Amino acid sequence: MGSAAAGAAASALAGRGETRAASLDGGSAASLDGGSAASLDGRPAAGRPNIVFIMADDLGYADVACYGRPDLATPHVDRIAARGVRFTQAYANSAVCSATRTALITGRYQYRLPIGLEEPVSTRFTGGLPADHPTLPGLLRGAGYRTTLIGKWHLGSVVEHGPLQRGYDRFWGFRGGTIDYFSHRGTDGRPDLWDGDVRVDEVGYATHLIGRRAVEAVGQAAASGRPFLLSLHFNAPHWPWETPDDEPESRRIAGSNLRHFDGGTQATYRRIVAEMDAQIGRVLDALEAHGIAQDTIVVFTSDNGGERFSDTWPFTGRKTELLEGGLRIPALVSWPRRLPAGAVSDQPMISMDWLPTLLAAAGARPDPAYPSDGIDLLPILTGEAPARPRTFFWRYRANGQAAMRDGDLKYLRIRDNTFLFDVAADPLERANLRARRPADFARLEAAWRDWSATMLPERPESFTESYTGAQLADHYGAQVPLPRPAAAGEAPP
Repeated sequence: MGSAAAGAAASALAGRGETRAASLDGGSAASLDGGSAASLDGRPAAGRPNIVFIMADDLGYADVACYGRPDLATPHVDRIAARGVRFTQAYANSAVCSATRTALITGRYQYRLPIGLEEPVSTRFTGGLPADHPTLPGLLRGAGYRTTLIGKWHLGSVVEHGPLQRGYDRFWGFRGGTIDYFSHRGTDGRPDLWDGDVRVDEVGYATHLIGRRAVEAVGQAAASGRPFLLSLHFNAPHWPWETPDDEPESRRIAGSNLRHFDGGTQATYRRIVAEMDAQIGRVLDALEAHGIAQDTIVVFTSDNGGERFSDTWPFTGRKTELLEGGLRIPALVSWPRRLPAGAVSDQPMISMDWLPTLLAAAGARPDPAYPSDGIDLLPILTGEAPARPRTFFWRYRANGQAAMRDGDLKYLRIRDNTFLFDVAADPLERANLRARRPADFARLEAAWRDWSATMLPERPESFTESYTGAQLADHYGAQVPLPRPAAAGEAPP
C-alpha cells in the first residue's frame, strides 16, 4: 500500500527513534471467507468478532510511542499496533470532537445532519441525532450484538437524545464535551456522570473510573455469550490538565469552564496519556483473561488532531484547524484471527470508514436508505484488494476554513487565503503551489464547491470553536468570526 505521503511522514518519524513495523505490501493475510461471516438476519452466528472501539479525546498524531512520540511510553496502545495494523494516513472527519463523533456513529459526512454543524456541540445545544437515523451501535444491536458505551457521548445532552436512545443497550459516562477529572462536572459546572439515564456520584479520577467500568463491561459481555460492541471513549487527554495527583488544580478551577489557559505542562500531558494507556492495558488484559482476544477487533484512534500540548509532527496545525495537524490522527486496528500483526497501511482512511468496516466484519450492512460516505476497509486490510486513492472533504466555520484532499494534493482555504499543497512531499504545508499549478488548484476548488453544495449549508447560529492570539501565543492574529455563541459557563470572546 505504498504512498509517498506516508513515506514522507514515516521518514520524519524515523528520525525520532521510530521502529517501522512490517508493511502489508506483498504479504498474505488470512481471508474473511471460509464460513466465518455472520448471517444477515439479525441472529447470532458463530465466528462474529467482538468489537472494542477505543477513542481518545484530542490526541495528536504523534502522541503515542508507536507513532513516534519519544518522551513517553504507551506500551498498551503499542500492543494494539504490534498485534494489528497501524494507519499512517488516517484522518478525522472534523477538527473538533462531536462533529467527528457524528460521522463515526452514522458513517456519513457530519454536514448531512444539523448536529454535525455544531463545532462542537455546546451545552446550549438541545438537539441530537435524529431518532430515525441508523447508527453503528443500533445496526450492530439489530444484528444480535450487545452494545455498551463507557465514557464520552457528546451527541446530545438531554435524555431523549442520549446513547440509550441511539443504539446502546448500556451507558456509563458523561454526556457533554468534557468533565473535570475529579469533580466530574462539565463546563457549565453541573454534575455530568451517568449510569444509563440516571445521574450518579462516584469518587475517583475519571480515567480510572472509565477503565474500571470497561473491564467490568468486558466481563459481563463475555459471560453473556453474545458478540458485543464496547465503545470505550475516554475524556483523556482533553483539558482540564489534571493528573491523578492534581486534585488541588481541580479545586482551583472549580466553577470555571475548565479551560484554564494558565494550566498544564508537557509533563502533565504525558501523565494524562500514560494513565489512559494503563487503563487500555487493563481492558486488553481482560480480553485475554476471558479467552476472547483472538476474536475481538480492537480499534484505537482519536476524534481530531492534537490540542495545546500535543505532538502533531510531522504536520503543522492543531484542533479547530484544517491543517494536517488538526485532522491527522493515530488509528490502529487489531483482529488476531483475521488481520496481520505488526503491519503498516498507507491506505488513506477517515473516521466514517469505521461504520461500513465494522458492519462488514459483523456480517451486517449499512441501511440502504442512509448509504455510508465511507468505505469498507477489510478487503484492503486482508490483502484481498489493493489500496485505493481517496478524496476527502472538510468545512469548518471558524476562520472560514475549507479543505479537500485528492490523492497527494490538498486544497485549503483559511479566511481569504487559499492554498494548494502536495502533502506527500510537503507534510508541513509550507509550499503553496496555487500559482505554480493553477489547473490543479482550480479543479480542486471547483470540486470542493460542488461537494459543499450537496451538504447542509453552514448556519451562523451554530457554535464554532477556535483560538485567538490572546489565548494562545502561536495563534497571533487569529480571529474568531462574530457573533459566536458562547457555551454555557464560558465568557464570550
